[in-house]
Amino acid sequence: MSTTGHHLLDWSPRAVVFDCDGTLMDSERHWQDARARAFRGFGLQTPPGFAEQAKGVHYADCGRLMAESVHKPELTADLTAALLHHFLALVADDPVTMPGAVELVRLLSGRLPLAVASNCPSEVVEASLEQAGLRAHFDHIVVPSATPAGDTGTVRPKPWPDVYETAARLCGVRAEEALAVEDSLTGVESARRARLRVLGVGPRPHGDDAHRADLWVPALHTPELLTWVRSWAPLAGG
Repeated sequence: MSTTGHHLLDWSPRAVVFDCDGTLMDSERHWQDARARAFRGFGLQTPPGFAEQAKGVHYADCGRLMAESVHKPELTADLTAALLHHFLALVADDPVTMPGAVELVRLLSGRLPLAVASNCPSEVVEASLEQAGLRAHFDHIVVPSATPAGDTGTVRPKPWPDVYETAARLCGVRAEEALAVEDSLTGVESARRARLRVLGVGPRPHGDDAHRADLWVPALHTPELLTWVRSWAPLAGG
């Protein structure tokens, strides 16, 4: 473990902000399937390596990348619409949580303010969490282009910091007091730019990318993570 990781485990957050796709919900495979279906609908093949390039990217930006990747910028709007249509159908049929997500959220629920900061449309996040039995545990859901009560202007998608800045503010804490939980480098960058501490979940990236999060754990049910979370009880209850 890195020195930064040790420092994170000596700290307790006052709020936790989760990413949704790939962190709470196992929906990355739905995005991959949706991209493949959208490409096929126009007689196109998914370019090699596109799944990694698109991970964590807002669906509108993904539609643009899809069109650019096959050198057909004129299809941007059509591919974006097809991508969202296929994804909504797939996630409605098969909402699946990531390993350990339900346990961790329930462990935190009622002890700290909880929020979700996602690049997905609000209807996707709300429906996914509701079907997984998790929606009631979250105080706030923040997505791009939403305008939360009391705010003016729009919220830009990750890697802009807006979703995490907004989520921390709605939770009533300074950004530096909140922990972001993320699976993608796009999301990690968003949280870092918002000045949150960042817990990365999933395979540890190679090289310098690994140091963009304060700590990486393989999954949300990692014993080290659960032990750390349980140590927050005195602070959260105080």
